[in-house]
Amino acid sequence: MERLPISVCVIANSDPRLALALDSVKEWVAEIIVVLNDDTDAATEQAARDRGARVFREKWKGHVAQKNSAADKAGQPWILGLDADEAVSELLRDDIQRLFADPARAASRAAWRFPRCAEYYGRWIRHGDWYPDWQMRLWQRGRARWGGIDPHDKLMVDGAVGRLRGDLLHYSQESFDQVWMKAHRYAEDFVRTRRQAGKTVSRLDLFFRPPWRFFRCYVLLGGFLDGWQGYSIACMTAAYTYLRYAKAYESQLTKPPPCAD
Repeated sequence: MERLPISVCVIANSDPRLALALDSVKEWVAEIIVVLNDDTDAATEQAARDRGARVFREKWKGHVAQKNSAADKAGQPWILGLDADEAVSELLRDDIQRLFADPARAASRAAWRFPRCAEYYGRWIRHGDWYPDWQMRLWQRGRARWGGIDPHDKLMVDGAVGRLRGDLLHYSQESFDQVWMKAHRYAEDFVRTRRQAGKTVSRLDLFFRPPWRFFRCYVLLGGFLDGWQGYSIACMTAAYTYLRYAKAYESQLTKPPPCAD
């Protein structure tokens, strides 16, 4: 199989799923770069090296800075960004190979996006808020840079963006406890961001946003077609919506302590 002029860039900590991510690309890309946290276990590093990756260990700098550090090490004209819990599906691989078979078409866009499909308790979720979850992950080197506010990184692209149809696969494997721990962290980020922007939350947000998000996810976007997993996702979406607006509302009611003389 001809190798494409792509550097796959991954950041990771100790994670057995990294092997699956690299197995999905190792036969058809020219370069794999893995930036590991400095405390990553030896097994994860060895799994990356066994798949031909150039491995770097670095102190954790946050999602945005760490991803930019990996991209800065790329030696190919194109970069494909993956997370350690993701894998390129065969359909997406075929889409990318067809794209690069027509260099003029590939070069006509600074970056390409594609849908991401998540596995949740044994089921691939194809409706509701979780799909198609478009991800911009393939770009010409020098035409994009990771930005956003940690941990919500966003690829900032200089130029037009195209679309591919194949799915990026997301093996989330998160328990309910992990989901809620992440929800609390994201809610704190939400509160901080709204404060910085000078935005406030009303009681109407608390009453109407959570049920609306459930209805949107489960009914309008077809979450009911994903079985009990779709129902669970809709419930979590509503609960997370309430959590972040309740925390924001609480922060508005909390008065700072008086300054000491």
